[in-house]
Amino acid sequence: MSDLRLLHKGGPIVGEIVLGGSKSITNRAYIIRALCQQTFDISNASDSDDSQSLLRLLNQKEGVLDAGHAGTTFRFLTAFFAFQPGSQLLTGSERMQQRPIGPLVNALRQLGANIEYVNDEGYPPIQIGEAKTITDHKVSLPGDVSSQFISALLLVAPSLDNGLEITFTGDLVSAPYLQMTLDIMGQFGVKSEWKGNTIIVRKQDYHSQDFVVEADWSSASYFFSIAALAEEAAITLKGLFVPSMQGDSAIADIARSFGVNTKIVDANTILITKAKEATALPLLEYDFLRQPDIAQTVFAMCAGKGINGLFTGLQTLKIKETDRIRAMQTELAKMGVFLSKVPQMFHQKDLREMYMMEGKASFDSTPVFETYHDHRMAMALAPLALNHPIQIKDAGVVSKSYPNFWQDLDTLGFVVIN
Repeated sequence: MSDLRLLHKGGPIVGEIVLGGSKSITNRAYIIRALCQQTFDISNASDSDDSQSLLRLLNQKEGVLDAGHAGTTFRFLTAFFAFQPGSQLLTGSERMQQRPIGPLVNALRQLGANIEYVNDEGYPPIQIGEAKTITDHKVSLPGDVSSQFISALLLVAPSLDNGLEITFTGDLVSAPYLQMTLDIMGQFGVKSEWKGNTIIVRKQDYHSQDFVVEADWSSASYFFSIAALAEEAAITLKGLFVPSMQGDSAIADIARSFGVNTKIVDANTILITKAKEATALPLLEYDFLRQPDIAQTVFAMCAGKGINGLFTGLQTLKIKETDRIRAMQTELAKMGVFLSKVPQMFHQKDLREMYMMEGKASFDSTPVFETYHDHRMAMALAPLALNHPIQIKDAGVVSKSYPNFWQDLDTLGFVVIN
C-alpha cells in the first residue's frame, strides 16, 4: 500500500476491535526466551514488522543483521549479542543510522563488550565481537536517554556474571517502560530492586513458562482519538489487560477531557463511549515524559476539536523514527493548527522544554499528510478524516506496529480508498 484517501460515511461510530499483542511486550518476551535455558510458548505475539524482524534476527544469530527501521529491535539486539558467541554486523535503515546508539554502546563496553562503530562514532552500524572478561557490574546512564537503552541492559542483566547495577543521572524519561521490563522479567522469576535512581538485577536464571501478550494500548489510543472526534461513539476494544503494565493506558484518562468515557467490561475488554451532548475542556495541559508514544495521538485530538494545549516531556520524540515534533508541526500547519516551542523567558520558573498548541483544524481542500516512514504519524492523523476527507502518503508504514489498522477502520465506517 502506498497512498490512500480516507473519509467517514457519517453517523455514530459503533463497532468492536480485537487489538493485536503489544509490540513492546512481545519484543521483551522474545529476548527473555532467547536467554532462557528452555523454550516456551508466547501467545498473542505481535504480528508487527518490528517483532517479526526481531524474531528473524534472533534466529539468524550471526553475519549481517539488518533491523530496518526497528529501533527496539536494534537496541535489544545490541545488548543481547554483546554477550553471545560469534560476531555480528548490526545495521539498519538510513534513518536508523541517524539515531544515536552511543549511550548504550558505552555502557556495554564498560561491562566488557567488544563493539566498534563501522562509520560514524555513536551511530549504527556497529560490529559486535565476542565479549572480553566482564570485570564491572555497574554502569551510569543519563536518565533522559531512550528507555529502550536501559531496558536492553536490564533484559540481559540476569545472564551477566556479576549481574548489573544501573544508576540514572538527571530526569528519568519513560519510566513506565522500565517498570514494564522489570514486571515481565519478574514473571519469569527474575527479581530486581529499584531504589531511587538505581536499579539492581543480580545474576540469576530466567524460568521458562508459557506467556500471553496483552494487547497494545498504543494501538488502542487511536480509537480513543476516533471517539473524541466523533459526534457519538461506542467502541469495544478487546485484548487489553485492565489494569495494564503499559504506561500508554493513560490515554483513557486523557480522553476523559474530550468527553470520552471508559467502562471495564471484563479483564481484557473495555467499552469507550462518547455521548452526543459530551463537551471537551478548552485547554489540555499534559506532561508526556512517561508516555511519549501517545503524544502524536493527543496532538491530533486537540487539532480536531480545537483544544489548545500546553505540553512538556517531549524530548525523546526528536530521536524516534522521525523527529516527531518537527513532523507534527509541519502536518498540523496544513490545517491551520500550530505547535510551537514556548520561549524559556515565558516560563522561567519551570525549566522544562514546553510546547504550546493553538487552533482548530480547518480544510480548504483535501490535505495530503506525509508520514516520514513513521507508523505513528499515519495512525495519529487518520482520525482527522472524521473532520474532512484526508490523504495519507505511504500508508503501509502502519505495518511496523499495527498491520491491520486500515482494515479495522473500515469496520467503523471509514472509507479507505487506495
